[in-house]
Amino acid sequence: MKAVTQILCVLTMVLVCSAKAQSTEVITQPITVSFKNIDHPLEVRITKPEGFDEGDKSRGFKRVKKRIVLFEGYINDENGVVEARLNDELVALDPDGFFALKLSFTPGDHELKFTAKDQDGYVGEKSYFFSVEEETERLVSGNYHALIIGVDEYEDNRIVDLDRPISDATALKNILIDKYTFVEENVTLLSNATRRDIIDELDKLSERITEDDNLLIFYAGHGYWDEDKEIGYWIPSDARQTSTADWFRNTTLTDQIRSIRSKHTLLVADACFSGTIFKARSAVLEADKAIQLKYSLPSRKAMTSGTLTQVPDRSAFMKYLLKRLGDNNERYLAANSLFYSMEDAVINNSDEGVKPQYGTIQKVGDEGGDFIFILKDLD
Repeated sequence: MKAVTQILCVLTMVLVCSAKAQSTEVITQPITVSFKNIDHPLEVRITKPEGFDEGDKSRGFKRVKKRIVLFEGYINDENGVVEARLNDELVALDPDGFFALKLSFTPGDHELKFTAKDQDGYVGEKSYFFSVEEETERLVSGNYHALIIGVDEYEDNRIVDLDRPISDATALKNILIDKYTFVEENVTLLSNATRRDIIDELDKLSERITEDDNLLIFYAGHGYWDEDKEIGYWIPSDARQTSTADWFRNTTLTDQIRSIRSKHTLLVADACFSGTIFKARSAVLEADKAIQLKYSLPSRKAMTSGTLTQVPDRSAFMKYLLKRLGDNNERYLAANSLFYSMEDAVINNSDEGVKPQYGTIQKVGDEGGDFIFILKDLD
């Protein structure tokens, strides 16, 4: 009888241990198939950054530009969540299951692993794969100003009116304000400007702009190059064909540029402009890594559609200038990079002899820098 009792005790211990083993195996077995299992609906959703939770990220790396990323989202489970981790960092949840956590990453490929455990001990996990892009150090820049001039109509009937300059000038204004770091109050659009209008605005800029600021001057309208006198002019709306008294000399403009103590001044003209004011431009496109140096040195640069005595109303120069500025996705775009990206397209789509120019305006304070267009931060 004693032997039978001992055998029964042993069998009972085996059965108990077996049951405990089976129970432990069930409890610790992770649910890795989905966060929304039929039996245990444990769900995790990342709502920020936007689009992070769309599709199967394990098949392709999502691009992230910032090194410090704020992740927001929520965790839901009918049994309650007792612990949540993001890349082994404990995540604090509010009563509704929402979370917010900032993580820092180095440039390169990363895995974002989310795990959560409910009150029954069931564990869910999900991974996202993304790549942090190398980001150029941000420039500390002054304010960006622009004087944009378009002349369509002329008081003198002997000067042919144009169709495009004001619409082109307006399109440029909109791109600068919508896409780049130009604020509307610092952008002036002069439509059908007189010579006095142009000089008055340049005088205001010379009083307003500081040594830390940047200035873009744009002109679209008739221009004239007098080969005998070697003098270039813009033709304002009040100009007379028979007298140059109200024409705007290129040399007057350079004098005005000299008086404006900006960090960078870029002149863009869809009209003829005296080639004699340019220094020989570099044939080598500077590397993007030199952006900080380009910005640190003062510059006085000009970009023009050519040196013709008359510029076509429908200008390939304007078409590709607006296109390149509109299509650009680089945070920092140097003026020389902009010019070289459009130069061939302008030449190939213009009448024979049209050759756009880019270079340094002589004797007005250039020290080798360049004007930098900066994309607006839309985050």
